[in-house]
Amino acid sequence: MGSEPIARRRFLGGAATLGTAMLAAPFVRGAHASGPLTVAFWEHRVPGADEALRGVVEEWADENRIALRIDFITSVGAKHLLTARAEARARVGHDVMVHPGWQVAVHHRQLEPLDDIVAEVEATHGPYDEAASFLARVDGRWRGLPAPSGSHAFPMVSRLDLLKQHAGVDLQEVFPPAGVSRQADRVATWSWEAFLVHAGRLRQAGRPFAAAIGPGGDAQNWLAPLFLSFGAVLVNARGEIGVDSDQMRNALEYLIRLAEQMPREVEGWDDRGNNDWLAEDRAAVIVNRPSPWAMARQGKASLAQQLWHHDMPGGPSGRFRAVMPHFLGIWDFARNKPAARALLRHLADRDVVRRMVAASQGYDLPLLRPLLDGPTWAEAGPPKGTVFNYPVRGDEAMITAGYPAPPAIAATIYNQGMIGRLASRVTREGWAVEKAVAWAREELETYRPG
Repeated sequence: MGSEPIARRRFLGGAATLGTAMLAAPFVRGAHASGPLTVAFWEHRVPGADEALRGVVEEWADENRIALRIDFITSVGAKHLLTARAEARARVGHDVMVHPGWQVAVHHRQLEPLDDIVAEVEATHGPYDEAASFLARVDGRWRGLPAPSGSHAFPMVSRLDLLKQHAGVDLQEVFPPAGVSRQADRVATWSWEAFLVHAGRLRQAGRPFAAAIGPGGDAQNWLAPLFLSFGAVLVNARGEIGVDSDQMRNALEYLIRLAEQMPREVEGWDDRGNNDWLAEDRAAVIVNRPSPWAMARQGKASLAQQLWHHDMPGGPSGRFRAVMPHFLGIWDFARNKPAARALLRHLADRDVVRRMVAASQGYDLPLLRPLLDGPTWAEAGPPKGTVFNYPVRGDEAMITAGYPAPPAIAATIYNQGMIGRLASRVTREGWAVEKAVAWAREELETYRPG
């Protein structure tokens, strides 16, 4: 799948209806002379979600007499990142561009400040999650607004039947669906040390824990929570290299033991490897978004019925889950800034957010806690409640791989796949931990500005 052809346009006219958002009205009035509004969204992984978002935006454009062009850009081959980079260099392109994860920090000098829109949204719904502000608020200014489509987290996705049969774990008791209270003592049993035992039993049963180890995104999105749960960081919040620590050594020693219980194929997997193994009935546990479950619903109902999304294991320093927020930013060279600002405010409305959550079958994750009360996560199935724990419901801290380093350094850590590359040194290449730590320390020196 690729992006929609750039030449595709939809110019809307006809009688206008007053826009529903009061904040949008003054922006929209100045938009018509600026030409069509051009928007680039991330191409969704869940069938039907892009069509739902197109409908939301086209309805808004009809009401406000805004000429519109929408493109959906795939993340395969990092095309969405390459497109943003090309537009930033050429200073021409879409008015509104999607920026996942650390990319707001990468392009912040060319993005319009959005503090007034954020203030309006937060006055209505409460504050954005800390993960959003950490990523999109650069040098004290918001340069991106959380998008209604694309933001996602990386919980564990496990086979209920296999965990119960081979590891003796009833995940629906540990991480129950809506209407059933969690028991802290049960959740506490879901630790990395306990998971190592479970992983060994699952490997012996021929249905192992399968998660990529390498520089790809999926690899970093489970390795970063593992490292942090041991208190291990590559670079700390002050920008100081922190990889040479006992906590990092402990994390790497644990990873060596865990990798021995995983299939060798995980070394160097791209982001599709774990999906394929789950779909082929070769894995009992992966770390991923709800998209593998959503795909199984379409063609493998018996597999979907056994999948449960739940918390990551905890370690000595806590429990963490990776999140990949998607933000919408307005280029400082955008031609239709008034309409762009009006659209961003509209896309943060509760009704729009809930519509996208439903269309994505719970995949799209709002970064406003008050909007996590919608019915989709509680009702979606089979099995009913499978994605209830996809939004964080317990003691997990949401982070993005590279945290807690300052954004400029963290973006490089993530974009260079540094976490996965370090992991591969001790698993696939068999380096001693001390050698791997020394290599990482030297590599990270090049990431620091100046």
